[in-house]
Amino acid sequence: MSASLPGPTRRGFLKGTGTLSFAFLSSGSVAILGRSAGAQSMPVGQINAWVTITPDDRVTIMFGGAEMGQGASTALPMIIAEELDADWSTVTSKQVRNDLAGVYGNPAIGGILYTAGSYTVEGYFPGLRQAGAQARQILSQMAAAHWGVPAEEVTTRQGAVLHEVSGRTMRYGEVVALPEPITTVGEVAEDSLKPRSEWTIIGTDVDRLDIPAKTTGATIYSIDIDVPDMVHAVQLLAPVEGETPTIHSDAAARAVDGVIDVIALQNSVAVLAQSFWAAVAGRDALDVTWSETSPFRDADSEVELQSLATVVDDMTADAVVWESRGDEAADYVAGNVISAHYTTEHVYHAQMEPLNAVAAVDEDGLGAEVWIGTQSQTVSVAVAAAVLGTTPDRIRLHALQMGGAFGRRTWFAREMLRDTLILSRAVGRPVKLVWTREDDVKQGWLRAATVHRLDAILDDSGALTAVRHRIAAPSTFQFVQPDRWNSGVGRDPLIMEGSESRDYNIPNFRAEHLLVPRVSRLSAWRGIGWGPVCFARECFIDELAAQAGTNPVGFRRRLLANSPRALDVFEAAVSMSGFGNAPEGRAHGIAFAGYKSSFASGVAEVSYEGERLRVHRFWAAVDSGTVIHPQSYLSQVEGGILFGLSSVLAERSSFTEGQIDQSNFYDYEPIRMYEVPEIDVQIIDSGNPPSGGGEIGVPMAAPAIANALRALTGTGPDRLPFPRLAKRERR
Repeated sequence: MSASLPGPTRRGFLKGTGTLSFAFLSSGSVAILGRSAGAQSMPVGQINAWVTITPDDRVTIMFGGAEMGQGASTALPMIIAEELDADWSTVTSKQVRNDLAGVYGNPAIGGILYTAGSYTVEGYFPGLRQAGAQARQILSQMAAAHWGVPAEEVTTRQGAVLHEVSGRTMRYGEVVALPEPITTVGEVAEDSLKPRSEWTIIGTDVDRLDIPAKTTGATIYSIDIDVPDMVHAVQLLAPVEGETPTIHSDAAARAVDGVIDVIALQNSVAVLAQSFWAAVAGRDALDVTWSETSPFRDADSEVELQSLATVVDDMTADAVVWESRGDEAADYVAGNVISAHYTTEHVYHAQMEPLNAVAAVDEDGLGAEVWIGTQSQTVSVAVAAAVLGTTPDRIRLHALQMGGAFGRRTWFAREMLRDTLILSRAVGRPVKLVWTREDDVKQGWLRAATVHRLDAILDDSGALTAVRHRIAAPSTFQFVQPDRWNSGVGRDPLIMEGSESRDYNIPNFRAEHLLVPRVSRLSAWRGIGWGPVCFARECFIDELAAQAGTNPVGFRRRLLANSPRALDVFEAAVSMSGFGNAPEGRAHGIAFAGYKSSFASGVAEVSYEGERLRVHRFWAAVDSGTVIHPQSYLSQVEGGILFGLSSVLAERSSFTEGQIDQSNFYDYEPIRMYEVPEIDVQIIDSGNPPSGGGEIGVPMAAPAIANALRALTGTGPDRLPFPRLAKRERR
């Protein structure tokens, strides 16, 4: 079992003759590490080491984001490699595995290591360009000094330094082997970075760095980890949140061949064994009862939805104002007001790899080595340190590739990693804790249920003059980040983001959150608040267009007139789909959606085959600014569209008496392959900074399909998933 720190250390940087690493300091200057003699070295806390080059021309680039299939392990290194002028065929990448937030943290998320919300490329882009440019400058200056020529006469191209006047060339590997390194270099001026016209890596479909290992099965996920002397653990988990166990007998469990121990935890009973299947058999043999004191024992998802519907219509209820423009006192009780309600139910993340973790607690109980697939190295290390009552430097974290996440692997470490560490400390051996799929479904952290009430006023010309968007929902943010929740303010971006609708030209606008107590565990789901918000808003926009006596395209054109980027994607979607000219028996529906700084518009073509809803085609135009790796970006957008479609057809988590009703993929059914439509995505390059594509597919999908159904049947669904409309055949 290794207990080495997987991040950059002084010893690691100094190991090996001729290897050169670039350390970018917080001041913007650069130091060189990695000579066997005569090199400048610095304590790990003061460096930000992104690039290592060896004499054989291999370039290793660190990336701070987490890899969950979205391609961060390729896109982030591409940014550095572009400014470095690297030969991509020589590049490999390595994830930052420990919590080195002070070195590698994402500036867009408070400087911590946290991958979520399409913030990764957006947050790292400026800094990584600077890092690559500084590394290139060092190589150029070293070569120039060696040749005895002015640095201004030296250029770089595809992993080599060139002096065109003399015709001399050195590969980067040869440069790093030179005996006299340049030790510092200043920050590269913005106008000295490579212009877009000279980019040869960014914006191209270079080979993804993670695909070969995934193809051969060499990629290591945390569920693959096996360390010496490791024991396996499974849990009999509380059926209702907050209940505690009473073990009446564990004799039968202990009698199972291979079972080592049975340990009662706060909300579970863990069985530890020599193998996973022995642990499962032991768990099945336990005689346990549960307390009946949890406030969630009476929780019912249908009752919750009814309660949300009541609250959203209570105009005397306290509301947190999220956005306000123009006249807040617009008269929404007059005869010309148009109102509608929309509902979104709970959904589960349905990631392929169930939750799991491996931990080996040190003999003194104050340190540990941890292997886990996590969206946040910072959160995982903080949780581990808190559980052991120690300092973060005692936690050696291996953050591994994830088999899907979608928000499921952000804050779950509070419970999953906590229990793994407690068990390891109790038995004095490394412990691998794995949840079965049934555990994962039953213990799901769900997207919050929401009920939306929208009120609008049209003037005599049919123009939209005022909108009030009320959202009744519990706070996801309060549950996942209670230490950061400000109850006095009550602003929850995980519920309300997107409801501001700023791209629409609505003179008088108000969005408000009616907070209600939660009755289930909650988490952000792909698309976060924008998914439910855009479903409600875009379905309502189609209703308003009908009330105004116009079509949904013309009505939106008028609303988007002052938002050029939004209008561009909308017009592109209309054009590419031939909107309104669906084949006989089919209909088109359109939706505009945003996600932070990204813009998108989608068109769905639907029909009924018997009693089954069929989505035949989906067109999407997207503008997320600069796209680093188009192939990965398109995959993310397509994946988001399929997530949205899946939430239309069937995905639903419900609960009765505090227990989730579903237990596996036979009764929690994501979209199946035969239901996938033909998808056509057009990227619109606005030249703006990158803003990511992982979420943007979700918000446009459901409303486009709902609006197509309105066009087909005369009635648009007002609830996700669509009730009784989407009967599915089993294959």
